[in-house]
Amino acid sequence: MSRSVLSRKEKEKAIRRLLIQAPPGEFVNAFDDLCLLIRDEKLMHYQGECAGHQHCQKYYVPLCIDGNPVLLSHHNVVGDFRFFDCHSKLSFKFDLLQNQLKDIKTHGIIRNETEYLRNVVLCALKLYVNDHYPTGNCNVLRKSVKKKEFLIACIEDHCYETGNFWNGLWKSKWIFQVHPFLTQVTGRIFVQAHYFKNVNLHIEISKDLKESLEIVNQAQLALSFARLVEEQENKFQASVLEELQELSNEALRKILRRDLPVTRTLIDWQRILSDLNLVMYPKLGYVIYSRSVLCNWII
Repeated sequence: MSRSVLSRKEKEKAIRRLLIQAPPGEFVNAFDDLCLLIRDEKLMHYQGECAGHQHCQKYYVPLCIDGNPVLLSHHNVVGDFRFFDCHSKLSFKFDLLQNQLKDIKTHGIIRNETEYLRNVVLCALKLYVNDHYPTGNCNVLRKSVKKKEFLIACIEDHCYETGNFWNGLWKSKWIFQVHPFLTQVTGRIFVQAHYFKNVNLHIEISKDLKESLEIVNQAQLALSFARLVEEQENKFQASVLEELQELSNEALRKILRRDLPVTRTLIDWQRILSDLNLVMYPKLGYVIYSRSVLCNWII
């Protein structure tokens, strides 16, 4: 049976597709594994740079510049694999494989009323994120589309436990137009988890939202927006936990040979042993009998 040899373009396409599919927190691992297969350092370096740029935008990779958190997304891309940061007024490239900034340049920011509102909304959002996320990050950006001003708020938190065979990410995006009296907020919440011990399990859950906000002044808008995000994300979290619990119960029922009651109560073994006046003598038969009594007690 003959082997088909991939052309260079086909190989580039396959490499980029595989790297883009890497779950959050696992891009470098995927790159290192592909390097062992491809054995073309120049090709891998270029494709790793391109795919890494897309990975940063997709998963809101957090950085720290001058002590301030920055989230990378497609909303702060300025072309040529560059990002910009409103706070530091810098544009830069980010090497995901080396985890470092490169080619740093100054980036001008127009100071106007929208920029002031952006800072006010960012302050309110930071209070929410610091109160609800263990290591969360947030950023607020501004964008002009056909002479209309928009604010885009991004939130990200993650827990990468590769040593324990799992990684998880929470991110959300909220967009609204800077408009007097009333504005519509469009949001999207996204959760992804990957468990890879003895199995390759991927979970992705997302929800799109639309809500309206009344505008009285900038301070009121910022606080109302932060409350809206808190309310919607709390609802989403509660529904996700409920769905996962139902999924877990359903899976458990399929595994068991017969239905058993699930009470989800803590069993006080010491009290049970005391009530039954059982003494665990080192006799095999008696130990088996004792365990049988305890199992029947649970059922």
